[in-house]
Amino acid sequence: MTGAGTSAATNEDELCMLSAGELGLLYRQRVVSPVEAVDAILRRIDMMDRYLTAFITVDHHGARDQARAAERAIMADEWAPLLGIPVTIKDLISTRGLRTTHGSLIHRDLVPENDAPSVQRIRAAGAVVLGKTNTSEFGWKADSGNLLVGPSRNPADPSRTAGGSSGGAAAAVAAGMGPLALGSDAGGSIRTPAGFCGVVGFKPSLGRIPHRRSRAGLGALACNGPMTRTVPDAGLLLEVVSGAYPDDRRSYLPALPAGADDRAVRGWRVAWCADLGFGTAEPHVLAALHTALATVEDLGCEVETIEPRLGDVYLRAARTIEAVAQATMHVTDLEQVRPLADPRRLELAEEGLRYTAVQLALAEETRVESFARVNQLLDGYDLLLLPVTPVTAFTAGADAPGDVLGRPVGPTGWSYFTPLFNLSGHPAASVPAGVAADGLPVGMQVVGRWLGDDSVLRFCSAFEAIRRG
Repeated sequence: MTGAGTSAATNEDELCMLSAGELGLLYRQRVVSPVEAVDAILRRIDMMDRYLTAFITVDHHGARDQARAAERAIMADEWAPLLGIPVTIKDLISTRGLRTTHGSLIHRDLVPENDAPSVQRIRAAGAVVLGKTNTSEFGWKADSGNLLVGPSRNPADPSRTAGGSSGGAAAAVAAGMGPLALGSDAGGSIRTPAGFCGVVGFKPSLGRIPHRRSRAGLGALACNGPMTRTVPDAGLLLEVVSGAYPDDRRSYLPALPAGADDRAVRGWRVAWCADLGFGTAEPHVLAALHTALATVEDLGCEVETIEPRLGDVYLRAARTIEAVAQATMHVTDLEQVRPLADPRRLELAEEGLRYTAVQLALAEETRVESFARVNQLLDGYDLLLLPVTPVTAFTAGADAPGDVLGRPVGPTGWSYFTPLFNLSGHPAASVPAGVAADGLPVGMQVVGRWLGDDSVLRFCSAFEAIRRG
């Protein structure tokens, strides 16, 4: 099968930009082999990642071995959902036998003995794991820079950040370095870089995708999720990794029903808000999103503007939980790791060490209350639409934009549209919504009702289809 000739279907650059669905179809038609596809993408990584730093580790040897195994399976007519499809894994997610640094010098040589549950399922589905994508140290900020390899850069403009903490995953997908990526999201870490890089990012309902373990406090916020160039690809990866897992008592949700990407959304009632009550977006971001709302109306949806006034209690609760989670990592070794750790992350960890049990309990109380509050926002609506971020991608190497609408912001205080839905557990996606006046991508955040992951995918698929014509 190798050497079947990619020129009959596509040249190498086009091959690298195919969706997983398109690539799988070419495999079934015996037009392209997994070896050809993986070799092409590995060459693209070698060429482009010196400028983008999407990866911490690229597994050339292992990926080629997996591609050859997939090719043998295809020739034997033995199929699996992701057979031969290249996938990248965020470097916060454990991969058996493949270095997992957590974006930190502290773990620069760590090689796990076990795969995370999502990775187990990806491998069982026949995928080819290309390597580990860049992340901020232990995912602490909405940028992917670290002391290990530096920041991931945005393919739309390499002088700008890819966002974070799943920034490497977003950059890899956007630049054709693998059609599927597995990211993670505890406060916007899938949706923020997806919005910055112009790709699809999906944070599922809490419990849809299992974890084996999570840092203290983040277990109620964090989840893995797909990052792709197309919505159907996001649904494909989500279907593979979702479902109950015996070592995670939160994972109880079944796989999504068939037809989750059905494009029929005519008559849906959709709420739009530009301001949750604790921050708004820059005018050029809102302008792009208002143009996108006209497309939503073209789908036959009824769009109504709402003006919730939630206050920043949710942001403060999310920060408290994150700070305590970072602190729990260094209760006994803070001074030993200080020379190797990101100083700004240690500031957050030291903040967490100062919180009392009562303060953490109050943050948890706010988290629990957020579920009812988001349900109220969605009452009478099929979906909630809002910005993903208040700004477009800022300068690569910076922790944060510096200011939003002239107001100075820190590394954890500027991305305020996403954490609420980690607290509440509702499904939320970032879908490309066009470009701002500065020429950079803008994402639209799509929030669904509790367990309404299929509705979010259905809407995003319809929106994507009409935008692409």
